[in-house]
Amino acid sequence: MALKSKPAKVKSAKKAARKAAPKTTPLRRRPRPPVAEPRPQSRVVHGVKLTDEYAWLRAPNWQEVLRDPDALPKDIRKLIDAENKYALDMLADTKRLQAKIRKELRGRIKEDDSEVPVPDGPFSYFERYRTGGEHSIFCRMPREGGRREVLLDGDKLAKGKKFFDLGDISYSPDHKLLAWSADEKGSEFFTLRVRDIRSGKDLADRVENCDGDAVWRHDGRAFFYTIFDENHRPWRIYRHDLGTKNEDDKLIFEDSDPRYFLNLAETQSGRYATVDIGDHDSAECWLLDLVAKDARPTLIQKRRKAVQYECEDWGDKLFIHTNADGADDFKIVQAPIKSPQAKNWKDVVPHRPGILIQEMAVFKRHLVRTELESGLPRIVIRDIKSGKEHAIAFEEAAYDLQIDSVAEFDTNVIRFAYSSMTTPWSVYDYNMVARERVLRKRQKIPSGHKPSKYKSERLFAPSHDGAKVPISLLYAKTTKLDGSAPLLLQAYGAYGTSYEASFSASKFSLVDRGFIVAIAHVRGGTDCGWGWYKAGKLAKKTNTFHDFVAAGRHLAEKKYTSVGQIVGVGRSAGGLMIGAAANMAPELFAGLVAGVPFVDALNTMLDDSLPLTPPEWHEWGNPAKSRKAFDTIRAYSPYDNIRAQYYPPMLVLSGLSDPRVTYWEPTKWVSRLRARMSGGGPILLKTNTDAGHGGAAGRLERLDDIALEYAFVLWCTGKAADG
Repeated sequence: MALKSKPAKVKSAKKAARKAAPKTTPLRRRPRPPVAEPRPQSRVVHGVKLTDEYAWLRAPNWQEVLRDPDALPKDIRKLIDAENKYALDMLADTKRLQAKIRKELRGRIKEDDSEVPVPDGPFSYFERYRTGGEHSIFCRMPREGGRREVLLDGDKLAKGKKFFDLGDISYSPDHKLLAWSADEKGSEFFTLRVRDIRSGKDLADRVENCDGDAVWRHDGRAFFYTIFDENHRPWRIYRHDLGTKNEDDKLIFEDSDPRYFLNLAETQSGRYATVDIGDHDSAECWLLDLVAKDARPTLIQKRRKAVQYECEDWGDKLFIHTNADGADDFKIVQAPIKSPQAKNWKDVVPHRPGILIQEMAVFKRHLVRTELESGLPRIVIRDIKSGKEHAIAFEEAAYDLQIDSVAEFDTNVIRFAYSSMTTPWSVYDYNMVARERVLRKRQKIPSGHKPSKYKSERLFAPSHDGAKVPISLLYAKTTKLDGSAPLLLQAYGAYGTSYEASFSASKFSLVDRGFIVAIAHVRGGTDCGWGWYKAGKLAKKTNTFHDFVAAGRHLAEKKYTSVGQIVGVGRSAGGLMIGAAANMAPELFAGLVAGVPFVDALNTMLDDSLPLTPPEWHEWGNPAKSRKAFDTIRAYSPYDNIRAQYYPPMLVLSGLSDPRVTYWEPTKWVSRLRARMSGGGPILLKTNTDAGHGGAAGRLERLDDIALEYAFVLWCTGKAADG
């Protein structure tokens, strides 16, 4: 049975669609959309016949396409090019508006911006930008003062390339070498290189098709890295000794289970690296000694169902952040490094229901953690020796608070960043002993920004089952709250990721035009604790969609906006939510923006050859093995529930070399929408043929995408002509 949502205070969805049809700005041209040829393919799963008329859009050589987009079959490329032309033609009348918005967006960027330097040993390291530059420049300067030194210039490296994304940058412990990586396709296959800092030249050492991260051995003569298998899953860790051939690299670790991903990271102390293995349900961690020349990882605790953990070393002990023993909102325990198994774990920060411990950082004298309670974050500092604690928090109705980069272990100073929906980012150094903070940087908005002109607030929307969904709001104080304001409604709701109420300079191009910007903290995220996440995954996934729709309806009922004046926005797994909401409550929206949307959920979860499918069965369910999971996903999968009904205008954004949400998902969805819908639209598909999941990599290039999206949002709500 397909997922539906009963419209509030309307007699029928058809009547609601007519009543709430968006007052879009007329376009001079109405070109015909491309038509994908139906080529039905059928199969039977759990006794159910599945027919997919657009399955052919999944190129048989899709793995090759990730590495070389030019390998895409001609008939598929022809359709994608035609879709791009149609989308741009349909929005051609907004070109001036796009240019105006782009100028506004650029005016809020300090183009020659620079990070606060991060001290480490004799140097302080930082990234900066040049005016007009797309990519960062990695620099250092002597800690006691002296001349700035450019170690890596992203703009020069990117010159002449259609796509360039600078990945990990890691300097050797002796500060003489720089391991750096870059992705030049958007497919997240990185090439890792090593640069001699003194000469500025790259050595012959080079690793292809890796995840981009490097961890140095303490002597600076070798580094560790992770490579992908044939399905783009990180699964092996090698050690490369400088000056040797790649075929001589030593295999350090391997996990061949396709349900798990590997991640390699250095601990805060720098003594060890952790090999973290995990899916969305369980985790396993191995400790690799970076001092010993030929060390092999040692297991901390074998993976157990529904138990997650991560660790940091502290002398001869480990601090472990875990949800073991029913600690749904996590706790922090300690164990000896020599016997780190779970039977030896002792609580340091006990589990407290409703207070989610998000992450921890360990220093020589302090244990630092971030907590989330009722959707608001705080940082808690604990003196390890005495056990005394104190917290850093702020008073705004909604804000974001994050631990920032700190390279050293033996320090009393941490760095944190704070912002709210009205207040730009501020970076502070905080002395954990003196309990004093020093402002190191405040985000500058060159074109000007006065927080006092705007208001941020938080309210709660009742969902279909009575759950109270938090909503963070931003609007200008001059905006009338009489139901006349258009509203941008954003959410994500997956993987336990919380949606922070942080500052976004770009959103003011909408807010200053009378928009209200709302974040719905829907289930599937951890905005209200780990239980909030579990209530929006697997068999309970539909709560995410109901929460999103409930948030929109509540905002209309409270006169922040009205039905038919809301534009919903979501990316990736948030795009799944957008697709489901389009099927459930099309009359609610003036328009929808779905970025790299995971909309072909059933087919993707049935395809274990795709990079993310096996690790994600714990998030969505395994429909190949479980009839219950099959029925659940089939009932909400946007692609499988398109009906002959009105659909609002949609802008669908895609990336050709995207390994996370493959290009054919949004392409198939758009093709079937146009073929089956009975009215509404238009449905526009814009595919970046030179990028992947994250879109354009350059910071100024990205402004074009935002300007296009905002012009569409304004057009949907009849505001495009106003400029």
